[in-house]
Formats: sequence, C-alpha cells, structure tokens
Amino acid sequence: MAEGLFHATGKRKTAVARVWMKPGTGEISINKRSLVQYLNRVADQNAVMEPLALTDLGEKFDFYINVKGGGIAGQAGAIRHGISRALVDIDSALRDPLKKAGFLTRDSRMKERKKYGQPGARARFQYSKR
Repeated sequence: MAEGLFHATGKRKTAVARVWMKPGTGEISINKRSLVQYLNRVADQNAVMEPLALTDLGEKFDFYINVKGGGIAGQAGAIRHGISRALVDIDSALRDPLKKAGFLTRDSRMKERKKYGQPGARARFQYSKR
C-alpha cells in the first residue's frame, strides 16, 4: 500500500464499493464522477457523508470510489460501509463511534434465491387433491 493511501471494501445487498482514501481537500469521486452527479437523491448523498460528518474528517481526505452491482440506494449503503472501514484503518479510535452508529455492520439482507422445481423463493405450486 502506498504511503498515505488507504483502501477498504464496503458491501450491501449485491453492491460492492472499493474505496481508496488519501489526504486531500474532501473531494469524493464515484466511478469517475462527482458525488452529486452519481447520486441524484439527497438521501443517498447524505448516507455517503454520514461517517465523515460523525468523525469531522470530511475536508481532510479525498475519496476515489469504484462501485458496482445492485441499485443506487444499495450502492450508497456500500459506499458508506467502505468509507467507515477506511476511516477505522486510519485511526482505530474512530471504531467506537462508527460502530455505535451502525456504519461498520454490513447490511446482509439479500434477495432469497429461487428454489429448484418451484415458481419462486417462497412460492409453491398449488396443491391439488385430485
């Protein structure tokens, strides 16, 4: 790992975010686009900024993020998870506040797989007595 460059991976549902962080001015680049360009909804933008607001480190680091899979909301959650993990790599004292806020816990809820011989994940074919 290069000097001053930190890497972490965040996940939510099927979205995976690879986060690179280095000292800088607070620039956030997601898939080579700005935060506001990539995430249109303010709620998603706020979700990404929550760990930085909690730790007051938003203006001290630049983030370069590559995210794929899932939808936009899932990607925002994955980015938040990745940023939180990168912040813990920098300073282990940040682990407690980030953990209490729930930013270090991976949201593992995923779509249940369809079972063989059935029409859906939980759905079953209708029973016929005769």
